Order: sequence, then structure tokens, then C-alpha cells
Amino acid sequence: MEMRTVLLLTFLLACSPVVSGQTANRPRFEELVRQFDYDAKVPLDVREVGRERRGGATVIDFTYAGARGGRVPAYLVVPRSGRGPFAAVLYGHWMMRGSPLRNRREFLEEALVMARAGAASLLIDAPYVRPGFVMEKDEMREAVQSSEVSRQQVIDFRRGLDLLLARGGVDPGRVAYVGHSFDAHVGAILAGVEKRIGSFALMAGLYADEEFVFDPENKDMVALRGRVGDEAVRAYFRDYAWDDPVHFIGRSSPAAVFLQYGRLDKPITEKMARRSFELFGEPKRIAFYDAGHALDSAARRERVEWLAQRLSLRRPDLKALARIPELK
Repeated sequence: MEMRTVLLLTFLLACSPVVSGQTANRPRFEELVRQFDYDAKVPLDVREVGRERRGGATVIDFTYAGARGGRVPAYLVVPRSGRGPFAAVLYGHWMMRGSPLRNRREFLEEALVMARAGAASLLIDAPYVRPGFVMEKDEMREAVQSSEVSRQQVIDFRRGLDLLLARGGVDPGRVAYVGHSFDAHVGAILAGVEKRIGSFALMAGLYADEEFVFDPENKDMVALRGRVGDEAVRAYFRDYAWDDPVHFIGRSSPAAVFLQYGRLDKPITEKMARRSFELFGEPKRIAFYDAGHALDSAARRERVEWLAQRLSLRRPDLKALARIPELK
């Protein structure tokens, strides 16, 4: 089970009526979306660490100033041939415990294939894996920290898009986002908040946290609510409504959304996945693969081909794509 799901369950287990919301009613979307406002005038302060040429692309290792403090480690992968402006892809990684690719390197090989097809890519580290991050030990504080991390990642991606567009050479009408698990959650919020992104490929994500917890067929959640009490659980979702993607996915239009799921991925059931799919705006697409939470090469190929079509790219090098090792 990945970090975000673990933190959600941990928080609910620790919940008590003491943390109940200040307001009885859910905030309006206009109030929720303001949680992700930022000052676009704050300097990006880009600092290059190094660069290398790799198979028709240049990989630039750099950092930029985060909107909420600290530095955002990033890769920029740009084509070495062809005439711009190029399409752009923002990549957000998963946070699977124990994976050596729970960082911006998860999609680096895919971004190189995309570069040869004519797209520039920005890959950033989530706050969890940035230098100096310290996980809260107290369960309650850890849960609040999780929501703050989600908000920070949304804003840092928006800042990253500012960076790409200010840099030049990027077509503002051809921008996509790819997010896996934790960053699929982030991407689902972005779909309602950031209208400069026209395509979203979201992998193995949960997009209706409250529905997940109150699903009567989910025995673990039924048992949890029996121990904690429904009101305490609902209080959490009132306080942190801005961190539940369900309030944003219905506003994904006019962007196109492609949801990818593994049939062997627990506890995300096909019923749950299809329910989330129904809530997104049009246009949208969903696909299932004989894979777990990491998905597989078939999902990668279908995602890249979808992106190439959406972004009007050259045909991707499918042989190179097939050589990328399966994610672990």
C-alpha cells in the first residue's frame, strides 16, 4: 500500500470529535480552489546543477524556489533536434515505500522517449523525498502534514509550468500532466485548478477519499468507522475537503483525462475506479491492465501513444519504450 493511503487510514484511526470542522457545511468550490493560490511574482530562482546529453535529448538537473519555501529538485528533458515550440509534459511520481524510483527518476526513461518524439518534460521530486524533509511522528500531525504536502505539490507543479512557459520554446496549447498514485491524487486536483493543462494521464489513483472510507462493501473501512465513529470521520473530511480530489474532478473539462488501473491493485476495485471515472468531466477514457499498483509496459505504451496523439507528436519509439524496465 502506498504512502498516501497509509496516511489517510492512520489519520482516520487517530481521529476524534475534537478535530471536528469549524463549519457544518462543505465549502464551495470557489473556497476550495483558493487553497492552491500562489504568488506568481515570486522569483523562480533557477539553479542548474548539471546537464547531460542522452540519446537525442538533453537532461538538465536543476532546482527552483518552491512557492511555500525550500527548493524543488527537478529534471528538464528537452529535445536536441526539431524546431519548437515543443509540447510539454509534467511528470509526477509515485511514493511506494521501498521503491528506488519513488522520486523524479520514475519517468525519466519515458521522458527521453517523449523528447525524441518532440516533447519537453519537467519531472519534480515530491516534498516527501526532498532534502531536509522530516516526517512527523505524531499520528495527527503526520496526517495534517500529508495534506500540506499535497497542497505544496500542486502549487509547485503550477510554478513548474510557469517556469516552462517563461523559458520559451514550449507551446502553451500543448501541455500534459502524468501522475502516478500520490501524484495522480495531485493531478486530479490540478485538473480542476490548473486550466493551462489540456491532458491528464492519471495512474492508479484514488479520487474520492470520503466515498472510499464510507463504502459499505469495504470491510476494512466499515470496521474502522465502527472503532472511530462516523461523525469523527466526517469531521476530518469537512476540515480537509480541499485535499479530496472528488471536489475537483467534475471540473476537469475541457481537458482530456485518461485513467489507468491495474486489475491486481488492491484495495482499488474496478467498481471504485469506474465510479471515479464517472465523476470526471468529458472527454475521458479509462483502461485496465493485468498488473498491480505499478502498472506495466502495456499501460506505458498506451499512455505514451495517447499523449503523442493528444500533443501532436511524432510517432514514439516503441522499441525504446519496451526496453524500459518494469517499475518496482
